[in-house]
Amino acid sequence: MYESRIAADQLTVTATEGFPPEIDALADRSLSRHGFLRAAWYQGGADRPGRTLLVRRSGGEIIAALPTVGFGPVIGRLRKISGSYWPFRAPLIAPDCNPFELAQALEDSAVQNLGAVWRLGPTRIDDPAVRLLIEAAQLTSWTVLARPAGTSWTVDLNAARANGYPRPSVAKKLRAAWRKLEALGQPRWVDVRGADWSDGVLETMGAIEAQSWIARTTDGSGAKFLTADHRSVWQHVLGDPVLAEKLCAMLLMLDDRPIAFSFDLDDGPVRYGIAGSYAEDMKRLNIGKLANYRALDIAIAAGQSVLDLGAGDTGYKEEMGAVAGYELEDFLFVRHRPAALVMARVWGAEVTPERLIELPERLPAPLPATLPERLHAHG
Repeated sequence: MYESRIAADQLTVTATEGFPPEIDALADRSLSRHGFLRAAWYQGGADRPGRTLLVRRSGGEIIAALPTVGFGPVIGRLRKISGSYWPFRAPLIAPDCNPFELAQALEDSAVQNLGAVWRLGPTRIDDPAVRLLIEAAQLTSWTVLARPAGTSWTVDLNAARANGYPRPSVAKKLRAAWRKLEALGQPRWVDVRGADWSDGVLETMGAIEAQSWIARTTDGSGAKFLTADHRSVWQHVLGDPVLAEKLCAMLLMLDDRPIAFSFDLDDGPVRYGIAGSYAEDMKRLNIGKLANYRALDIAIAAGQSVLDLGAGDTGYKEEMGAVAGYELEDFLFVRHRPAALVMARVWGAEVTPERLIELPERLPAPLPATLPERLHAHG
C-alpha cells in the first residue's frame, strides 16, 4: 500500500491492492446512491488484480474510492474503473466531498498507481459522482476525453401503474402464450433472490443460455452463465449477502425443463434488466416475452419507479413501454496534455468546463422505506 498526506486539508490518499471493505461503507452513503457498487461487485467484474484509490479526511472518514483494474496490453499500464459492463461503471464519492478536495487527491503522488491513463465507462453522463470527478480533473493537470456509449431505455413504472398495466392487448398476448405452454406441459415460475441463490440455479440459467442463440456465437458473446468461468463471476458477487438480496432471477420451467429467464438487479426504486435468455426452439411461444413481463410485473407490484433496460435492441423495449432515458458515455482521463491531444483523435473530444455545465443533472431518487420488504415478498 502506498500512502501520502496532503497537508492543506489533511487528506490522506492511499492506493490499496484489491477491493477493500471501506468500499462497502461508502456504497451505503455515496453521492449517486448506487447501493450495488460494493467491493464484491467491483471484484466480480475484474479479470486482473484490482487496486483501489481511497481518499480520507483527517478523522479517517472515506470521501472517495476509485476501484480499478488493468485493461488492454499490460505494457500500456492502462487502468479502468472496475465492475460489470452493465449496469454502468461508476466511482464512489461521499455526498459532502467537494471538487477541490477531489482535485487535490488527483494531484497526489499516490495517483501514480492509477497510471497516466485510466478509463471510466460506460457510465451515466448525468451521474453526480461522475460529474464531480470530471470537474475535479478539470481543476488539475488531467484531461478528460469522451465518446458516446449508447442511450439507456427506461420504463416509467409510476406511469404504468397510473395508466393501468398491462394494456389489454398485451395481457391478451401473454395469456395466449401461457395457454400454448399449458398445452405442452406444466409451466411454472421459480423466483430466486437472496438465500435462494445456489450453484445449481446458476447452472440452470447456463443451461437456458446453452439452448439459446448465444450458444451459436463463436465466442459466447453476451453469455452470463454459459460456462464455469461465466458463472464464477456471479458466484463471487452473490457471496455478498447484500448483493444476493439485490439480484433476482425469474426462471420459466416447462415440467422439469428450464426454458427462459430474466436476470435483474434491484437498487432502491430502480430495477436494472441485466440479462435474459430463452430456448430458441420455443421462440414461437413468446417465452422470452413472458420472462420480460414477469420481471416488469414484480417491479410494479413492489412499488419501484423505474425499469432500466440499458442500451441497444430497442424493439422489445419500446413494446414494453420504454423510452430513451439518458445517455451513456465512455471517459478517458489522461495525465499529460500532449498525450491527450493524440488520443482525442481516436477516442473522442475533450470534455470542456462549458460542456459539463450543459450536461443534464440528475438528482438521486430516495429509497422508499417499505421497498426492500416488498421486493423480498414479490421476488
